[in-house]
Amino acid sequence: MTTSADRVPYLADRLQGFGTTIFSAMTALAVETDAVNLGQGFPDTDGPAVVSDAAIAAIRAGHNQYPPLAGLPVLRNAIAHHRARHRGQQFDPDREILVTTGATEALAAALLGLTGPGDEVITFEPYYDSYAAGIAMSGATRRVVTLRGVDFRFDPDELEAAFTSRTRLLLLNSPHNPTGKVFRRDELETIARLCMERDVVVITDEVYEHLVYDGDHIPIATLPGMEERTVTISSAGKIFSFTGWKIGWACGPADIIAAVRTAKQFLTYTSGGPWQHGVAAGLHLGDDFFADYTRTMKGKRDRLCAGLAAAGFDVMVPAGTYFATVDIRSIGGVDGIEFCMALPRAAGVVAVPTQVFYDNEDAGRHLVRFAFCKRDEVLDEAARRLLTMKEAS
Repeated sequence: MTTSADRVPYLADRLQGFGTTIFSAMTALAVETDAVNLGQGFPDTDGPAVVSDAAIAAIRAGHNQYPPLAGLPVLRNAIAHHRARHRGQQFDPDREILVTTGATEALAAALLGLTGPGDEVITFEPYYDSYAAGIAMSGATRRVVTLRGVDFRFDPDELEAAFTSRTRLLLLNSPHNPTGKVFRRDELETIARLCMERDVVVITDEVYEHLVYDGDHIPIATLPGMEERTVTISSAGKIFSFTGWKIGWACGPADIIAAVRTAKQFLTYTSGGPWQHGVAAGLHLGDDFFADYTRTMKGKRDRLCAGLAAAGFDVMVPAGTYFATVDIRSIGGVDGIEFCMALPRAAGVVAVPTQVFYDNEDAGRHLVRFAFCKRDEVLDEAARRLLTMKEAS
């Protein structure tokens, strides 16, 4: 709850409490303390040269003016090809695909275009922080269902109870940030059944679709009856490690995408043209690229998780994404925020307190997230520093 002391002058009431993000705060602390930054989830190496070379070639060829609102045809066709090749889904690139300024804009445009005051949006907690802000900006009300236990399962009865006559959307994230959970087929079937029974649209954030290490990534749109009520959101930043380009997209039924596009045109209108050429080239890369990307990140997961375990943490090994969660009670910690604020000076490492992604902070107070999308030597140095902290305690 925002107190009078916390209020930001001039900021609209619906955005009070959404000040500086935890990622900005922890990255600033990393700079201040010269700590290893395993907080914010961005890679510290570039993606494939074929992608960056295509963007450079586009700049030099003069493709530097506004692309179409929906995105360049070359990219929309590449997205359609990618979804068909990897997920078996068929999308009309002219009517059912929208290129956005990152996945965050796709989420915001979907929430702004599909919900408003009086509507309710269900999501699972912990949730990525932009979900709560996007729902607030739309004027809708957030209803959360908590993921619990070491495998972050939800209670089907609790989910069913979250639906009301005002439920308009369910916002799903799988593979899930911050926990690394990959929703199982039976869980997705429960979500799908409830949404179909109540005529609810699903917005599914699948930006980590190529980072699944255990189990399978199942797009909820591929389940029976869900194709016509699901918008799937993806991110070139997560697929190709060019996060600064901010190129994402949404795929779904033409009438729903039209609503999302209406909101998007008054946000950024369009997204960087040269980067779209680069991403289009990347989406046509062979299966070996995608398999190697997954294999490399799995190796980094195992590397960091082993280091965290050696430092005394109980580690919840993620099935997907590039985040690992630990229980700080295993080393005597109690409060994640206090722990993460002290860690840079105690060990020279930055992490993110998971409790900031909960409405019910007590449910996640003991959890902390580390990012492993870094060079091996960076992960090793972080592990060494954490082990030194353990040995000194």
